[in-house]
Amino acid sequence: MSASPPTTRKVTLSDIAAGCGVSRATVSLVLRGSPLVNARTRERVEAELRRQNYVYNRSAANLRRRTSSSIALVLNDLANPFFAEFAAGVDEALGTAGYVTLLGNSGESRTRQQAVLGSLVEHGPGGIILSPAEGSTAPEVLAAVGAQVPLLLFNRELEEAGAQDAHWDRLLLDNRTGARLATEHLLAQGHRRIAFFGGHGDSSSAQQRYAGYRDALRAAGAKEAAHWRVETAPTRLDAARQTERLFARAPAPTAAVCYNDAVALGLLLGLHQRGLRPGRDFAVTGFDDIAESAFSTPPLTTLATAPRERGRQAAELLLARLHDPQAPAQTVVAPVRLVVRESSPPPSDR
Repeated sequence: MSASPPTTRKVTLSDIAAGCGVSRATVSLVLRGSPLVNARTRERVEAELRRQNYVYNRSAANLRRRTSSSIALVLNDLANPFFAEFAAGVDEALGTAGYVTLLGNSGESRTRQQAVLGSLVEHGPGGIILSPAEGSTAPEVLAAVGAQVPLLLFNRELEEAGAQDAHWDRLLLDNRTGARLATEHLLAQGHRRIAFFGGHGDSSSAQQRYAGYRDALRAAGAKEAAHWRVETAPTRLDAARQTERLFARAPAPTAAVCYNDAVALGLLLGLHQRGLRPGRDFAVTGFDDIAESAFSTPPLTTLATAPRERGRQAAELLLARLHDPQAPAQTVVAPVRLVVRESSPPPSDR
């Protein structure tokens, strides 16, 4: 009776870790090309992999990672129609790829955002699309999601960004160019007293749009009065409440570049309450081109961002990351387009 041939034991991650004095998790990070491992440790692990003839089964690793058919989507303001349209685009693209969308809303609260992220991570999503709450920092987001979950940032940057979030992908809007185009349009209409209305100073998107507004004023040699910068929550209700601040001091502006469409629509309401006719007595521009903006009174001049298309684009970027975890992180800036309607006439004689 012939003897059975001896079996060769398969080299494991634990063998590699023991051989070079690191953790099993570190070996796994090296195999996946994670930027979280420093160069010296990576070299030591790679040398040990060669010494023990370790064979990395990438297809099996991909199968193990696909333990979830869900993707988490966390938005900063689901009440804003822009994000509702964006979420619809995300869900369309993920559904086509066989994923289910787990939806969370921070309501612009960093505390709520941490709780939502932590809860969704417990469900083991394959990745996360995050539109951060105002003032969010990279360390706190990293603490909530960990370093292993693929994450795509949409619309806003994070404060205190650094090496710890260098592996996250980003999809941003061309905020600065958009606000510059809106301001240039108002200048071409003959306005010189132009306010920037809405958004908060600690929001990266508001900072970028305000910078574009100032770019246009400076290029035209137009001045900016300090009281023409009015901060509000990026909502219709708070914009309507804060409208009076535009007229609290002289000289009052004759036009306003608004942070987004929700703010612009709130300003239209606030102007009506003050007895001013937007589109005749005062010019207004928005940013986003939500569906309602074409049917407001008057129809709103705004920057088209194609939110549903941006949602599909965000999903596709994250799916590409899941397909190729070792690809370099990328930042994509989506273009915007000025849409001129009836809300931005030349200055009135009133």
